[in-house]
Amino acid sequence: MNTQYPGITIALLAGTSLWATANADEQALHDIAAATSAQRLEQDIATLAGFGTRHTLSETDSDTRGIGAARRWIKAEFDQISADCGGCLDVFYVSGIVSGTARVPDPVEVVNVVAIQRGSDDPARFVMMSGDIDSRVSDIMNATSDSPGANDNATGMAGTIEAARVLSQYSFPGSILYVGLSGEEQGLNGGEILAAHALENDWDIKAVINNDMIGNIRGINGVVNNTTARVFSEGTRYVETDDEARQRRFQGGEVDSASRNMARYIDDIADRFIPNLDVMMVYRLDRFGRGGHHRPFNEAGFPAVRIMETNENYNWQHQDIRVEDGIAYGDVLEHVDFDYTAKLTALNAVTMAAMSWAPAPPGNVSISGQVSPDTTLSWEKVPGATQYRIHWRLTTDAQWSQSRTVGDVDTFTLENVVIDNYFFGVSSVSASGVQSPVVFPGPAGAF
Repeated sequence: MNTQYPGITIALLAGTSLWATANADEQALHDIAAATSAQRLEQDIATLAGFGTRHTLSETDSDTRGIGAARRWIKAEFDQISADCGGCLDVFYVSGIVSGTARVPDPVEVVNVVAIQRGSDDPARFVMMSGDIDSRVSDIMNATSDSPGANDNATGMAGTIEAARVLSQYSFPGSILYVGLSGEEQGLNGGEILAAHALENDWDIKAVINNDMIGNIRGINGVVNNTTARVFSEGTRYVETDDEARQRRFQGGEVDSASRNMARYIDDIADRFIPNLDVMMVYRLDRFGRGGHHRPFNEAGFPAVRIMETNENYNWQHQDIRVEDGIAYGDVLEHVDFDYTAKLTALNAVTMAAMSWAPAPPGNVSISGQVSPDTTLSWEKVPGATQYRIHWRLTTDAQWSQSRTVGDVDTFTLENVVIDNYFFGVSSVSASGVQSPVVFPGPAGAF
C-alpha cells in the first residue's frame, strides 16, 4: 500500500549540517533508513551468487545458471515488488547488441533490467540507483567457470532491489529508477546502452547513484571497518565545451560539477540519517586508473557518482576460486558483511527519497559581483519549490558551510559578501522543507 509522504520540515542553518532540523518531522527519512533488511539482502545476494556465473557472455537459456537466469530473476523480483504496491513499478528490459570489441568479439545482446516508480507531480524527473548484474573470474573472457560475484556485484544489485522494496511503500513527486546493468566487466556496455536510451527518451536524470561493491569491510591493507564508505565523483563535467572550460577557468567550478555536489548531498544524508556511517568524498571519477558503470552516464551529461566500500580486498574480486600459498581467493558469499550492505543500501534509499520529495535543483543559476562588495545570484524557479537557499563556502572547504534562506524569489544579493573569496550555490526547497542538491553557478555546475 502506498503512503503519501508526510510533512517533513528540514531547514539548512548557517554553519551546520545541510540537514539541520528546524522544527521538524523527519521521521519518514529515518524510517526509510531503518527499513533496509540485512536478512533480505543476504537472501538476494545468495540467490544471485547461486547462478554460478553471471558473466556477460555466459549462457542465457538455462533457468538456473548464467546471466539470462539472473536477469529474469531480477525482473521477477521487481515485478513482485510492483504487485505488492498495487502496480507502482513499470518493469521492462532495455537492451542492445554489442560486438567487435576485445572483450565482446562476437555479437551479444546486453540486457539491462529497469523498474520505474513514476512520480506524481514531476514524472519526467528521475533519480536512479543501479547495481551490476554480471560477474567474472581471473580471465575476463572465461564465461563458464564458477563466478559467484557475491560482493562484485551481487551486493549492489541486491541493494537496488531492496531499495525498491522500501521506497515502493511511499509516493514521491519525482520518479525513481531502479536498474540492473549488464556488461560492466566487458566494457561498461549496459551503462552505455541505457544512457543512450535515456537521451533518446528525454529522461531528465538528475542523479545516477551506481553501487559497485558495497559489502566488504576487510581490506587488503589489513583494515577492518564497517563505518565508512566512499563516494567517487567527477570534478569537471565530461561534456564541457571549450567555451565552458574557458568560463570555468575564470569563475571556478573545478570541484563543483553536479556530480560533485551530489557527493556532498550524499555526505550530508549520511551524517544526518545513517547511524555510524561517515562518507569519504573522493575527488576522482573512480579508483585510480579504473572504471565503473556511472561513467557512461557522466559521458552522456548526467550527474553520476559511485558508492562503494572503503577498503577493497583484491584477493576477493576478479579471481578464480582457489587457495594458493595459504591465501583464499574468490568473490564468495562468506566475505560479504550483510549489515554493512544494508547500511549502504539505506544511504541510497534515503538520498533518493530526499531528492524525489525535493523540487528539482534550480535552473540556469548565474552569479555576478565583480569589483563590488556584494554578490548577486539569479536562477530559474522550478515546479514544487516554495523557497530557495543561497549557499557559500571558502574555496578550500569540502562542504557548504554557510547559507541563507531567501524566500520564493529568483534573484538575491548577499551584501558585503565578496564574490572573490567564496564559492556560491543555490538550492530549491519544497513546502515541507526538503531541499535539492546545491547548484554551482554557470554550466560548470548545471544539473
